[in-house]
Amino acid sequence: MKVLLCEDIQKLGWLGDIVEVNTGYARNYLLPQGLAKVATEGNVRALAKEKAKRSEQRLRERRRIEKAVEAVNGAEAVLAARANEQGVLFGSITEALIAANLRTQGFEVADEIVKLPEHIKQLGTHNVTLRFADDLTATVRVVVVAEQVEEQPGDQKQEKQEQEA
Repeated sequence: MKVLLCEDIQKLGWLGDIVEVNTGYARNYLLPQGLAKVATEGNVRALAKEKAKRSEQRLRERRRIEKAVEAVNGAEAVLAARANEQGVLFGSITEALIAANLRTQGFEVADEIVKLPEHIKQLGTHNVTLRFADDLTATVRVVVVAEQVEEQPGDQKQEKQEQEA
């Protein structure tokens, strides 16, 4: 069934595109949700202005993303985490922690942009990919350092004495 998209739908098309979809998908999801209309001449003409406006918006958004990619590419995020003597972390460094660190440095990075094959569980330097769009990626260095635990002399003795009392 040919439908005219009324909204941008990821992996299907942009507003104003005429796409071929399964009849059930169109009748049960796209049409009731208002995401598409049946592709008729009247509907195509009605969406022509909106399509031009959206195209311009997408172009502006693309430029903004390209600037963000250029700014963050090659940046470095230093994160401290608790680790044992062998350098294995007690927890792990996640996408959200990396994104939060980059945001504190002034970069425009959402959590879902950071792509890790698996969470970082070792101390050291790791290269991490940021995927802003299918063809726009940046690479940042993530340096994981051991968190300094401040132990004051005599703390263990005081704890034992308190437990015995």
